[in-house]
Amino acid sequence: QPNAMGGREVGGLANQLAAHMGFSAEETDRVQRFWQSPRIARQPGLNAVALFQAIAAGQVKAVWIMGTNPAVSLPDADAVRQALKQCPLVVVSDVMAMTDTAELAHIRLPALAWGEKEGSVTNSERCISRQRAFLSPPGQARADWWILSQVAQRMGYGEAFGYQHPSEISSEHAALSAFENNGTRAFDIGPLAGRDKQQWLGMTPVQWPVNEQHPAGCLRLFGDKRFFHADGKARLLPVTPRLPQNAVSQRYPLVLNTGRIRDQWHT
Repeated sequence: QPNAMGGREVGGLANQLAAHMGFSAEETDRVQRFWQSPRIARQPGLNAVALFQAIAAGQVKAVWIMGTNPAVSLPDADAVRQALKQCPLVVVSDVMAMTDTAELAHIRLPALAWGEKEGSVTNSERCISRQRAFLSPPGQARADWWILSQVAQRMGYGEAFGYQHPSEISSEHAALSAFENNGTRAFDIGPLAGRDKQQWLGMTPVQWPVNEQHPAGCLRLFGDKRFFHADGKARLLPVTPRLPQNAVSQRYPLVLNTGRIRDQWHT
């Protein structure tokens, strides 16, 4: 399963760029200049449900699925399976040899499980921890960053994806978080950039932001009652609770749910 909090920090959602930046003209320009990229997405992409609807409509002709099993976990799983069956190219990276989604793949790539890979994870309280492998990669399994980099190199983008170690990716990510930041963005781990491999290997857990104001990390945000808006004020959204639209009755006494429980999240 993906690391949800860490995935958001690196732009792992369709509606955001890396380092918690969005798709405003200022933010897309900033990320493009940092990466010295000839092109950059200027608007959000498709979320998971909309993505498979676009595949079914023939608008998306190639999909690479990593660390999840949408043929089981997404709503309307039959529609997801049908979309994948008609998609011209389906690539699946997984640690399991066979899943419902992998059965529909044209290309299957063996990935590393959490005890086999090096990197970092972020918990919900903003704590970044170094993840240390304690098992050797089995067979031909490789880390996601390595697989992505190798594919990019073969597509002609070797200069941009010449990573040799996860510490290099971590350092670049930290540098982007601080690029033209000056305290204006909450996510800032600038001092963690520029570390060599040995410094990265010895990394201890730290809560972001890590910057001049918080050189050792920040245990609690907003203690100064200043928030990340132009006027410094928080934005509170009033919510009116409401009961389920379809309540139980004598005629319909049962309530059905999706069948998910905590221990089978993402199957």
